[in-house]
Amino acid sequence: MIGTRNSKKLEEMLRILGGHVADLRDLSGYPQAPAVEEDGSTFEENASKKATELAKALNCWVLGEDSGLVVPVLKGRPGVYSARYAGKHGDDEANNQKLLAELAPLPPDRRGAYYVCSLALADATGTIRATMVGHCGGVITERPRGSNGFGYDPIFEVVEYHHTFGELSARVKQAISHRARACERILPVLTRLLRPNS
Repeated sequence: MIGTRNSKKLEEMLRILGGHVADLRDLSGYPQAPAVEEDGSTFEENASKKATELAKALNCWVLGEDSGLVVPVLKGRPGVYSARYAGKHGDDEANNQKLLAELAPLPPDRRGAYYVCSLALADATGTIRATMVGHCGGVITERPRGSNGFGYDPIFEVVEYHHTFGELSARVKQAISHRARACERILPVLTRLLRPNS
């Protein structure tokens, strides 16, 4: 079970893990699944909380995920508040505009940023059995570019590619993103722990 209701995150994770882990599902078929409050101070805390609470409630293995954008010059903001940085949860445009406004006075060499994805795997008792973290570094552009992806993707440029995540194809992003890297790192654990008769 992937412990998210975010369809875009789920789509990315299923592309990476779906061919390797049998019977991988999301929360859409489980209306009784509780809404977990993301009140941790780190991505790791939030991912572990999601995995633990959902695993106990649904009595099954759950892969919890939390991710966001870190801008060092802003002392780590948006960080764990990435999805609600401008106030309303999931308002990508408002979040992007707030971040661009805050960074507007800064030159390119001070606009560094990185995406973080933290994964936590809990068994049916709610015990955390594995955690993994993935990162992807880049810079924040001066204006949005591209319409692919979601969140801060249109303003997050991967320097080596000279394109934002909003401009890169899903295939390229799947190979280099923070979420892809975290999923690839936890995949051997998933296949070992969740194999038949485990």
